[in-house]
Amino acid sequence: MGQDLRNWTPDDEAFWASSGKSIANRNLWISIPSLLCGFAVWLYWGIITVQMVNLDFGFAASDLFTLGAIAGLTGATLRIPSTFFIRIAGGRNTIVFTTALLMIPAVGTGFALQDPDTPLWYFQMLAFLSGIGGGNFSSSMSNISFFYPKKIQGYALGMNAGLGNFGVTTMQILVPLAMTMGLFGGESRTLVNTSGTLIGKIPAGTETYIQNAGFIWLVFLIPLAVIGWMGMNNIRDEHVSPDIPNPLGAFATISGMLAIGFVTAAFGAWLMLPGVEGGLPTSGLGVSKWIVLPIVIALTVLGLRMIPGAVGQNLSRQYKIFGNKHTWAMTVIYTMTFGSFIGYSAALALTIKVVFGFSHIEVDGLMTHDTVNPNGPSALMFAWMGPFIGALIRPIGGMWADRAGGAKVTQIISVIMVASALGVAYFIQAAYASATPEQYFYPFLGLFLILFAATGIGNGSTFRTIAVAFNKEQAGPTLGWTAAVAAYGAFIIPKVFGEQLKAGHPEYALYGFAIFYAVCIAINWWFYLRPNAYIQNP
Repeated sequence: MGQDLRNWTPDDEAFWASSGKSIANRNLWISIPSLLCGFAVWLYWGIITVQMVNLDFGFAASDLFTLGAIAGLTGATLRIPSTFFIRIAGGRNTIVFTTALLMIPAVGTGFALQDPDTPLWYFQMLAFLSGIGGGNFSSSMSNISFFYPKKIQGYALGMNAGLGNFGVTTMQILVPLAMTMGLFGGESRTLVNTSGTLIGKIPAGTETYIQNAGFIWLVFLIPLAVIGWMGMNNIRDEHVSPDIPNPLGAFATISGMLAIGFVTAAFGAWLMLPGVEGGLPTSGLGVSKWIVLPIVIALTVLGLRMIPGAVGQNLSRQYKIFGNKHTWAMTVIYTMTFGSFIGYSAALALTIKVVFGFSHIEVDGLMTHDTVNPNGPSALMFAWMGPFIGALIRPIGGMWADRAGGAKVTQIISVIMVASALGVAYFIQAAYASATPEQYFYPFLGLFLILFAATGIGNGSTFRTIAVAFNKEQAGPTLGWTAAVAAYGAFIIPKVFGEQLKAGHPEYALYGFAIFYAVCIAINWWFYLRPNAYIQNP
């Protein structure tokens, strides 16, 4: 346990049966909870912001949407350097160090939430740092891909991603419950609005410990860092990580590459985000996200390429994936599945609160959205359901794709996603124009759950396609790269929802997403399902 591995040949059935399977499974089952915590710390702003509204922190809803958007932007950008960590720094070194780094935003968030006078810019900085958890997905998936034979890649990657994504659900259940108890000391705050947990509503006037939303993750992160160090392995073969430095050297390399991602993400946020009183300084230009995001991605890739010495040479070898047309096809398709999953996970709780928690009344010819709806559903009681279903079903999507072919499964769920998005658009439009929006909540929720289930199955099927369409050396970096671009969904979807809610037309967001899904159907068919496709149903 803990030693570096050589001559790792999982596709050799005799080796796999004798020792490979047990070692691979040990690394997988340490990787899963580490990834789970990464997702939790990355996306806990979706729950924290709801409770900040319930405790009346004094920030506008549109300002609170910036916290999830900033975390999404940083997490997605950090996935780009994370894509290449395994070959440069080794799997064990990478997972242990990046898991330990999550303690920084977790502790900072706990202390910030204790002080009701904490300014918005400070929360935005913590959201920026919590993007570390988002970046961890790319390195985790790349690492696990090297441990398993091709015949069960869909299962292995589906388990790692699916159960790792349970971090979203775990966070959405655990954080509201942890807030009800003084687990870590500190003063409580009194609820101004009704809150909720998985087990029921919590009335206004109840004392709550919102700081536990950050502190609770130390209970898991500290032992996971130790267990990872003791139980995980680096693979030192030529096709994986042939030239790993000592652990301190690996940690320094990872830190430098993450720093490049932080700088480019900060530049993107500066260009894009509107100026908010009490928030971080911005350019004030409000440059379109559709312009800024390609710039951020390009600058990050270029910045990494400029690293001198052995690291730069190693990256040059891994950058060969960009000359493969399947890299770009799968980047778009995977963005449809995982980008939707992570974006909806980040936006759903606050969307429920804003759309169904208020009555939408016409006053003097203008629609108002600031009257509390006493019959509105508790966002914290329902928001966990979508990510739970999407994560739970992901391994099933991988196993189904192992049998039926990844592209075929992806095509089926893409059609379902188009139909579900249009249905959600109808009911969210009706709710946002109604004085009694709660009457539309359950159809809205039911269609959203179907949408989440489709994204989960599609996540598993796309893993299978990548594992088959690429050779062993390119499959890992490609998984990381596609996950990096798709993770921008955690930025785009909350931002689009926030913009369209402010404009009074939240349904427009869903119409746009449905059009994108239709484009993905065409790409998947052209590359993998038409007669004479480049690769038939991988």
